[in-house]
Amino acid sequence: MLKMGKVTETLVDSMSEQLAAVKATENIGFEEAFTLHHRTVFRAARSVVYDTGLAEDITQETFIRLYQHIDSIKDQEMLRPWLIRVALNLAKNTVRGNIRANTRDENYVKETMANAVVSVEAEFEEKTGISEINRALCRIREPLRSCLVLKQQGLSYKEIAESLSLNETSIGTYVARARQEFLRFYGKTGKENL
Repeated sequence: MLKMGKVTETLVDSMSEQLAAVKATENIGFEEAFTLHHRTVFRAARSVVYDTGLAEDITQETFIRLYQHIDSIKDQEMLRPWLIRVALNLAKNTVRGNIRANTRDENYVKETMANAVVSVEAEFEEKTGISEINRALCRIREPLRSCLVLKQQGLSYKEIAESLSLNETSIGTYVARARQEFLRFYGKTGKENL
């Protein structure tokens, strides 16, 4: 076996240290960084979010940020810690966002459930009122009924006349008569709606 001398060993050691120092200061390519650190970044993200899909999203976002800031990372030794820090921050932000979203959803469900009892009664009253309105409207003869309905929908006399092929000067009279008939069939409570 060939033995190296003390001077040769020192020379080889110093050359390896210099080579390591030069390699550490070289800029690393994006593809190389992705290949080297993808699993580490993924594991760091998954350790916070406990979800494989979210961890993949966070990993992807981390490498997008690396791609955007790769020129600012001068030291290759700092790349791995930088990636882990970015991944952990993104993961924590994701968890915070999910907590906020869940809280909003829970509050919405609570409010909805509280209003559900009231809304069932209100819905019944509304349906009853609508059916009474429809019965009263069905008893009004045409074209008065159509004029009234179109007027309630916000059409002008001119638009009503054009859509029903009637004389525009007659529309006001038709609407007034339809209101009177509606009140007669529906009752005084309907007056507030018209």
